[in-house]
Amino acid sequence: PLWRGPKNDHIHLHLDHLPADLLAERLPGISETAAIFAGVDVTKEPIPVLPTVHYNMGGIPTNHYGEVIQTEFDNDGNYVSDNVVPGLFAAGEVACASVHGANRLGANSLLDIVVFGRACALRIAEIDKPGDTQKELKSDAGMDSLGDLDDLRFSADKGGTKSPSDIRADMQSVMQEHAAVYRTEDSLEEGAVKIDDVVASFDDVRVTDQSLVWNTDLVETLELKNLLSCASTTMHGANARKESRGAHAHENYPDRDDENWMKHTLATFDGKKTGIKYRPIHYYTLDEEECKTVPPVARVY
Repeated sequence: PLWRGPKNDHIHLHLDHLPADLLAERLPGISETAAIFAGVDVTKEPIPVLPTVHYNMGGIPTNHYGEVIQTEFDNDGNYVSDNVVPGLFAAGEVACASVHGANRLGANSLLDIVVFGRACALRIAEIDKPGDTQKELKSDAGMDSLGDLDDLRFSADKGGTKSPSDIRADMQSVMQEHAAVYRTEDSLEEGAVKIDDVVASFDDVRVTDQSLVWNTDLVETLELKNLLSCASTTMHGANARKESRGAHAHENYPDRDDENWMKHTLATFDGKKTGIKYRPIHYYTLDEEECKTVPPVARVY
């Protein structure tokens, strides 16, 4: 079988047919990484390779200036407007500027941060001037963040029992099994339930190192907290979208459905659950006379 291991979750990459001196000369980084993280000598053994995420599409919604926007809905959940959050900017992988190609292909990652990073800088220079006064900070500003940090740092004292690595492994397993490249309605529905359970298990997390110096245990737990929000919103957003579009390849809905699904998924995460709403796309360019809107076409191979 192609897939290996007790969980049937990885393949083997063989480099042992290459001379050892050639591996040392041309692939020293891969050789070292395999030795450190998999305990594998690439001159004698295959490397276990697992699928992973290299880029998060979407992100914090922004306009073309890089200004973060917050969407307003009415009491029935219908879209009303997009409003700029004054003074808050986002650019790069963290942002979703909704420009075709700018946050999708790996080769465009640099373009994304350069183009919209520059846009942010120009916008800030336009709306803010040296010497402008800032609003007074509250006397307890930042204390909530410190409280969250200490809640995790002293989680063992509060009876936490689950290691961050175990929760991360559960999250990884659920995402790989239920929200992989090719998705089905059953797998996504089951995955949505399972990822909620994984998120809930974080309440029982246990950080063993309580120091403030080079505390990788604490850092990895904070990273896990962020990853869980990404995993939850990804799973629930995918489960709700009944079509195939871009990297969302849904086997029960193999075609793109522009009539019903030409809209942005807007996910919110409250620390426990994901909420899904939608906002319309901007189906126009900044200057229609200079560049007309390019209509979408079916992706064919």
